Amino acid sequence: MGNVMSYSGLTTKVRAMQAKLLTQRDYENLANLGSVPEAIEYLKEKPAYARYVEQMDISLYHRGNMEKILYQSLYDDYTRIFRFAGMEQKKFLKIYWKRYEIDLINYCLRIVFNHYDMPFDIEYKKEIFDKYSQISIDKLITSRNVDELIENLKDTEYYAPLQALRDSESTTLFDYDLVLDLYYFSEMWRKNRRILKGKEREMYVRDCGTKIDLLNIQWIYRAKKYYNMLPPDIYSLTIPIQYRISVEEFKNLVETPTVEEFEKRLENNYYARRYADLSGKTLEGMYKECLKQLYISDRRRNPYSIATVNTYLFLKEEEIYKLTTALECIRYGLSSRETLGYLGGVIQ
Repeated sequence: MGNVMSYSGLTTKVRAMQAKLLTQRDYENLANLGSVPEAIEYLKEKPAYARYVEQMDISLYHRGNMEKILYQSLYDDYTRIFRFAGMEQKKFLKIYWKRYEIDLINYCLRIVFNHYDMPFDIEYKKEIFDKYSQISIDKLITSRNVDELIENLKDTEYYAPLQALRDSESTTLFDYDLVLDLYYFSEMWRKNRRILKGKEREMYVRDCGTKIDLLNIQWIYRAKKYYNMLPPDIYSLTIPIQYRISVEEFKNLVETPTVEEFEKRLENNYYARRYADLSGKTLEGMYKECLKQLYISDRRRNPYSIATVNTYLFLKEEEIYKLTTALECIRYGLSSRETLGYLGGVIQ
């Protein structure tokens, strides 16, 4: 009864927000449109985006400005959920927020690392980051190089891992991305297991463990297929946590000499057996569909729990990814079939 009482208002709120998510029919309609302005006009009819799009001048109808609107909608949803959350739920949401901080740092790293002659263009994030984040956007936008960017993160938890990497030689942008990912997932695994209790903790361990396993599989595959990396280098890329994959299985996946052998070994993996119906999707598509099935299953079995929040935020983030992808496909004149293939993560 305790969970029903503590989650009844929040669950009702999230269900109302979920009713505004786009349907498969919406994606099919978008894929058949001929231009980005047409797609933006279509989104004017959707409650989650209408009030943002209506504020735009038609001259600003392009992908870059639309992406800002999509993220404003996500942040607005996060704020609404946070307001309805209780003390324990807020603790979870504060740790969840770190993924948005990591995304922001990665964006800024790309600007300064590659010496782009462009502004940071993150002012639209300032209001919500001032409210929920340890990161100062005012400081970040003054960064002219990697050293200054890291120094501008000195009062945050990200300073220590980034500083340690900065002091090593021949550091690449990929190295910075990787160290932030490793830090984030290690923190998610360690901290939320302490915050949550009972069934919520059990669900969280399963969800987070599954995500880590599937990300490790993706990274091993990419390291072999695209970069021809050796096992010692691949080990350094992966998150040092295994959930459904045994240490021996993990070792075999990393140390297979060819991509073909990796794919063969993967066929006997827990996830390949559990989600056999996802064959034909890319590894990234399989990763997202596995998580979607897992989150929805959690929410169905435990509607009055943190699963409701976790599932909604995942679905909203996926919607933004799909909309951004659809706008890019429309911009480059891809057919509706090609666009829907990209949205579904299907191998063309």
